[in-house]
Amino acid sequence: MYTAWIEKAEILAQDFFKDDASGHDLFHTMRVRSQAVSIAQEEGADVLLCELAALLHDVSDEKFHHTQSSGKEYLQQWMIAQDIPPAERNKLNYIVESVSFKGGSGQVPETLEAGVVQDADRLDAIGAVGIARCFMYAGSHGSPMHDPEQRPRYNLTEQEYRDNSASAVTHFYEKLLTLKDTMNTPSGKKRAEKRHERLENFLDEFYSEWNGNS
Repeated sequence: MYTAWIEKAEILAQDFFKDDASGHDLFHTMRVRSQAVSIAQEEGADVLLCELAALLHDVSDEKFHHTQSSGKEYLQQWMIAQDIPPAERNKLNYIVESVSFKGGSGQVPETLEAGVVQDADRLDAIGAVGIARCFMYAGSHGSPMHDPEQRPRYNLTEQEYRDNSASAVTHFYEKLLTLKDTMNTPSGKKRAEKRHERLENFLDEFYSEWNGNS
């Protein structure tokens, strides 16, 4: 059954994200899917459950819906239409709800599969691709590339995290540079180390060029 659901979820993702220009496009979903499958295999998690959850992880996010509840209802109705049993829907809902960063106030996953998919999603927010996505997201929301006068806000509320007032560079400090230490699995931690280093190297080069020193 999982194979059929995965095929349907892939079709859903292709349609849902076809016009996205914020860095949460289909390619993001597919990278998270690939990472989740790879980490699940390494960690002994339920690979198919992780794959399906990865494909669905962004479709209920409130940034794509009017409210958080309408996003959840959208995913719920889709799962019901695919004849996914209640027990499996509960597993998927838990994983999807565990993925979001939400200003650092998100849940610490209580299941291996939720930890795997959360790691996969957060890995795509750091490293070279994460840097590109950060600036893409800022541009799509009218946020500046960098504001030297802006200071990072820590311990953000969910509302503060969603307000899009931070520059792309400030977002590094408010989120991206914190993700390495939130990884759940040994595989996720190992992959995050190298990607985190790329963030730090990029910032060194960025400030050097911004200040006209290189």
